[in-house]
Amino acid sequence: MTYAFAAAGTGGHVYPAIAVARSLVGAGVEPDEIVFFGGDRLEARVVPDAGFRLVQLEIRGLKRSLSVDNLKLPAIVRRAAAQVASTLAVRSRGALIVFGGYVTVPAAAGARKVGMPYIIHEQNAVPGVANRYVARRAARTFVAFANARDRLRHAELVGNPLGAGFEVFDRPRLRVEALGRYALDPDRPVIGIVGGSQGAQALNEIAVEIATSPDRDYSVLHLTGTEHHDVLAQRATAMDGWITKPFEHDMPAFYAAADLVLSRAGAMTVSELAATATPSVVVPLPAGRGYQAMNAHDLEQAGGTVIVDQDRIADVPDLLRRLIRDPERRARMEAGARSVARSDAASRVAQALMEIADV
Repeated sequence: MTYAFAAAGTGGHVYPAIAVARSLVGAGVEPDEIVFFGGDRLEARVVPDAGFRLVQLEIRGLKRSLSVDNLKLPAIVRRAAAQVASTLAVRSRGALIVFGGYVTVPAAAGARKVGMPYIIHEQNAVPGVANRYVARRAARTFVAFANARDRLRHAELVGNPLGAGFEVFDRPRLRVEALGRYALDPDRPVIGIVGGSQGAQALNEIAVEIATSPDRDYSVLHLTGTEHHDVLAQRATAMDGWITKPFEHDMPAFYAAADLVLSRAGAMTVSELAATATPSVVVPLPAGRGYQAMNAHDLEQAGGTVIVDQDRIADVPDLLRRLIRDPERRARMEAGARSVARSDAASRVAQALMEIADV
């Protein structure tokens, strides 16, 4: 049996795919039955590191601005689709799953060439162009947020596939070890700040104000992003209780240590906040017609987060101080976040993939 994955470009596409692939392995699928299609970005490193084969395609996305390079795209897509088809043709029957982004269209086209069914998983509240384009011929479609159901036909709401650590997340059990991991004072509450693997400059700037507040009675655990870490780490070394890291591979540990989190509203981050029932303040990236704010809509409606527009980011330090000093409010936010959590998406999508492959 072949289980093919098309996931490329960003962690929001690649990490859910790896979570589903690992769930397949946990259900008894051999790793050599799994093949990924992608390009030369994040997937080129993390997919092989996860133990799966990656077939790299010569493919790129559509440029939003007017560009003569877009005229070349149909030919590029045809060549990539042919490469997908030739790879699948020599393997056993099975199914493909696509996660959006520039690899989706050629992967779906290549699967159709060899008669392989495919399914879709959409991570965001607003489906991307590629997933919308291939949705008509999908065997099944899964979405992470309720808003996306209205934009993709017959979509099933499952949440975002997360790593195994999120499916069994237990803050009380993990808390002591997590605080020790970061050398945090167990008697002080912790504000966690994360802007994604590349960091978020606006959040990093406001983090400095939060961490250097003269009346700070909390610790700050700050994932800065790799590009910004050196400068911020130099400042943090002079401050008690301001811990910086460029990136965290064990995100359940980060959430276990944090009593309150400040973040962007990327699809995976919002799903992780819900899965870990972590109270939060999110500042959506002011781009893409407000798509990030829509990702956080359900979490906000449940009372699990406070959404702050970036043009009001100056209000964030005072808001965080009030929340971190209000355990009763945070307990209500925790319950709200838990109410919209969907922690079993990886296993549900993996099960659907096996069912479709076996038809």
